[in-house]
Amino acid sequence: MTLLTLATGRLGVDLAPSAGGVVARFSVDGDDILRPMGAADIASGKGNNAALYPLVPFSNRIRDGRLMFEGEQFQLARNWPGVGHPMHGDGWASAWDVVRADSRSAEIACLHDRAGDRGGWPFRYRARQSYRLTDESLTIRISLENLEDRPVPAGIGLHPFFVRDRDTELAGRTQAVWRTDAEVLPVERVAVPADWDFSDGRRVDGIALDNCFDGWDGRAAIVWPRRRLRLDLAAGVPFRHLVIYVPPGHPYFCVEPVSHANGQVGLAPLGPGGILAGEVVFRISNL
Repeated sequence: MTLLTLATGRLGVDLAPSAGGVVARFSVDGDDILRPMGAADIASGKGNNAALYPLVPFSNRIRDGRLMFEGEQFQLARNWPGVGHPMHGDGWASAWDVVRADSRSAEIACLHDRAGDRGGWPFRYRARQSYRLTDESLTIRISLENLEDRPVPAGIGLHPFFVRDRDTELAGRTQAVWRTDAEVLPVERVAVPADWDFSDGRRVDGIALDNCFDGWDGRAAIVWPRRRLRLDLAAGVPFRHLVIYVPPGHPYFCVEPVSHANGQVGLAPLGPGGILAGEVVFRISNL
């Protein structure tokens, strides 16, 4: 599998277009700030173990694969190992084409033209990702174009896996959160409880989360005190939902800008020929 490498003075990014259109590595001064993707995972052609993968055409889970949209029900097949519900769309499992690339930028694209094939996503779309690296930041723009002559449900997002030290801190302001059931499906929208409030910043170690937060202002900060490193995340419209995933016992955690709440892509229509797009900036600084 061919990697695209972007590099500046202190930042390095490896992209794996043929393995789900993913970021395989993101490093600062040679140190990984996202979990690095292994060679075997790159060779698999799928990006579910990447450093960062795209979420298209939906984020998170669809209960039992029953997609309801404008009075119709579409049945989707399971697509994720060990999960009983379709999850995270299909962009991560598809090969993306390289549109252009140089030492500091790249654009890749993926055409989904297998409407309803074997329980897959029933609507045609084209997704694009563009990457721009500077001395201080990585900017990713992701878009989804509706190729149908009718409205379709549509969602986009990014799923990064940040490395996690014992002293790593997260800060971000949100207004509400979705509580979930045993299968991590949303059941109730509530005010953010104190234990899950990151407004003033707090350590992620010792917290267990896999929840979608609403009313996000598009800003978040991750601090690695021991590394004397800070990452400021800035997400534009339409990213006003944030999934925070902190799995116990793992050396990573996720802060995912997404365009719709978990399980609600059916409430997010995109008109014929419409394009849903957003940009996320990952800015690095020293403490």
